[in-house]
Amino acid sequence: MPEGLRRIEASDILPDAEYEKRRKDLRAQSIATKRNRRIEVGPFATLHFENYRTMWLQIHEMLRIEKGGTAQIAGELDAYNPLIPQGAELIATLMLEIEDPIRRADILRKLGGIEEGIFMEVGDDRIKGLPVDQDERTTAEGKTSSLHWLRFSLSKDQIEVFRSGTKRIVIGIDHPNYGHMAIVPDNVRRELARDFG
Repeated sequence: MPEGLRRIEASDILPDAEYEKRRKDLRAQSIATKRNRRIEVGPFATLHFENYRTMWLQIHEMLRIEKGGTAQIAGELDAYNPLIPQGAELIATLMLEIEDPIRRADILRKLGGIEEGIFMEVGDDRIKGLPVDQDERTTAEGKTSSLHWLRFSLSKDQIEVFRSGTKRIVIGIDHPNYGHMAIVPDNVRRELARDFG
């Protein structure tokens, strides 16, 4: 079964001691893979495209940090399985990365609703990114979160165009205070095409 059509099960989770022994190598492999799964859009927005492997590692890291043992596993599976693409979609974590805390707070106050303005262009088609989680990521005062999860659902024809590499793929943000676009490089396009079933 393709990884893009899988869910992480409790049986996929390594025992703590085994994960600790393999962690350095697993993280090194993940860093190499993630280089081809990220797109910077403008000065401080980055989309990190998730898959089975990125979520599998994330769950292990959460278990390692929080030390909740087997009782924690079910909650982590519930949180991260929805971020694994299931054949006709790409799922990304949007991170708004601003180091200075004062500047970050000021900018996030100006970007309320940014999660509603993320899109992908596949050739001539524009696909709106839809928030994955049901929690409101922008406060009533208009301040957005620095972290969002987005789902891009593609048709069969759009997937074929994406795979072929014959037309330009673009990721964009259309917000009154943050309007930027980035062309998806071919190495990233090829890696993300593997997420389709």
